[in-house]
Amino acid sequence: MKRRTLIEGAIASAAVLSSTGALAAASDSELKAIKQAVDAGYDASLRRIEDWVRFPTVAAEKLNVDEGADYMAKLASDAGFTKVRKVATGGSPAVFGVIDAGAKRTVGLYFMYDVKQFDEPNWSSPPLEPTFFDHAKGRALRGRGVINHKGPEATFLATLHAFKAAGVPLPVNLVLLAEGEEEIGSPNFFNAFKDPEVLAALQGCSDVFMPTSMQGLDGEIGIYLGAKGIIECELIASGGERWGRGSSLDIHSGFKASVDSPVWRLIEALSTLVKDGGNTPAIDGWFEHFRPLTDRERELIAESARNSKEADIKQVLGVQRWINDKSWQEALEANAGQPTVNIEGLVAGYTGPGGKTILPSRATAKLDFRLVPNMSAKDGLAKLRAHLDKRGFQDIEIKAGGHYDPTETAETSSLVRAEKATLETLGVSHSVVPRIAGSYPGYLFTGAPLHKPFNQFGLGHGGKAHAPDEFYLIESKDPKVAGLREATLGNVEFLYQLAAL
Repeated sequence: MKRRTLIEGAIASAAVLSSTGALAAASDSELKAIKQAVDAGYDASLRRIEDWVRFPTVAAEKLNVDEGADYMAKLASDAGFTKVRKVATGGSPAVFGVIDAGAKRTVGLYFMYDVKQFDEPNWSSPPLEPTFFDHAKGRALRGRGVINHKGPEATFLATLHAFKAAGVPLPVNLVLLAEGEEEIGSPNFFNAFKDPEVLAALQGCSDVFMPTSMQGLDGEIGIYLGAKGIIECELIASGGERWGRGSSLDIHSGFKASVDSPVWRLIEALSTLVKDGGNTPAIDGWFEHFRPLTDRERELIAESARNSKEADIKQVLGVQRWINDKSWQEALEANAGQPTVNIEGLVAGYTGPGGKTILPSRATAKLDFRLVPNMSAKDGLAKLRAHLDKRGFQDIEIKAGGHYDPTETAETSSLVRAEKATLETLGVSHSVVPRIAGSYPGYLFTGAPLHKPFNQFGLGHGGKAHAPDEFYLIESKDPKVAGLREATLGNVEFLYQLAAL
C-alpha cells in the first residue's frame, strides 16, 4: 500500500498516513507542498503568536477593544479570508470573514481575540513579553493569552497560510466569527447573529469548532461534547440608602458597637447560597431543572478516568485531594455533572499593609455559578434574586455580568466523528468526555437558530490559562505531544477528515 509522510518528529505514530484515508483527497505533490510550506512558514507562524501576545484586548478593562478587532481582521485577511469586516454587537465588535474554496462542505470557526486580565508581579516574566523557557515537554512560550486562545488560533491560521503558500485549495469552505468579550462571558456576542450576512453564512455550515490545544502531558486528548453554562455576577452590600443601616461612608471601627457592617451583611447572605462547606448549592429551586448524568455519560467518564493520569492533573492544578476524598472517576463525574457556586473574589475595606481600623461602607463578592444541561442562566439569575429576597436580603444588589447556557453536541455528530477519525489516523490516545468543567458560548451555535454541532479541537499542549505564567508548547521533545509544526499539520488532517464526511 502506498504511504504518505506528513508529520515528522512529535506524534511519531502519525509519521505515515495511509493514502486510503481522508488525505487520499490530496495528491502526493500537494501534501509535500503543504509540508514544505509549514516548515518554510515556521518563523512567521511563531512571530504571529508573539506579536499577538504583545497586543492584548482585555474586555474587562476596555483595553484595545476596537484596535483588537482591527488586528483580528488583519490576521483573518492575511490568512486568506475575504469579506472580512467588523460586526457591531453593542460591545466589543465581532469579526466576520469567509473562505470560499469551492468545496462541497462549509465549516464554521469560532475565535476569541480577547484575553484575561494579568497581575504582572506574579509572573516569572512580563506577561505581554513572550518569553521562551524550558518545559518538561520541550521549548515553550510564556505570555498572557498564549494558550487561551491565541496560540491555538494562530496555529490554525498557520495551517491556512500553508495551504495558501502551497497553492493547494482548502478541502472545506470556512466561515469565521471572532469575538472580543469571551473572557467576560460574551454579554453581547449574540447580537452578531442578528447580522443577516453572518447568520446566513453560519446557517450554511455543517459544523462549527474552536481551535484549541487539547493534549495532556502524555499526549492524550479529551473530545469534549460540550461545556457547562455559567453566570458571572457581583453581589454588593452597601450601607446607607439601599439597606437603611450601616454607614454610607467608611468610618472608624470603634463605631462597630453601634453601627451595622455591610461586610458582615454580605457574608451572611453568601452563607445561605451553599452548604457542605461551600461544595453544594443551596439556592431555592436550584436543582429544579437539573439533569443527572446519563448512563452513557458515566461510561464515557469511566473510560476517560482509565485513559488519563490523576497524578498529572493534580500536579498541574496544585491539588492534593478532591472534595470529600473522591476517587478520580468521582471527581470527573462531579466536574461534568454537578452545578457549582464559586466565590472568585471578595473586596471590602482596607487591604494594604498593616491594619486600618475602619468600618467599611461597602463589600463586593465576585461569583460564578456553573450550570449543567437543562439549567439556564436566565432562570438561575431569577432564582438567585428570589432566594435572597425570601431571606430578607432585598438590599443585596446583584450586578449581572456575562453568562452562557450549557451546550451539548451529539457523540454521533459529523464533527465528533471527524475528530475521532483524525486522532485515530494520527495514533493519538483519546477519550470522549461529556463536557468540560469550564464554559464557552457554544450554546449560541448548538441552540436556536443554528442548531449546529460545536466544540473545541486541536493538537498541542499548554497550560495555566487565566493564571500567571500561562504557556504554550512550541517545540516538543516528546513524540506523543505536538509542538507548533505538528499541531499545524494536525489541522491539515482534520480539515480533510471534515471534508471526507
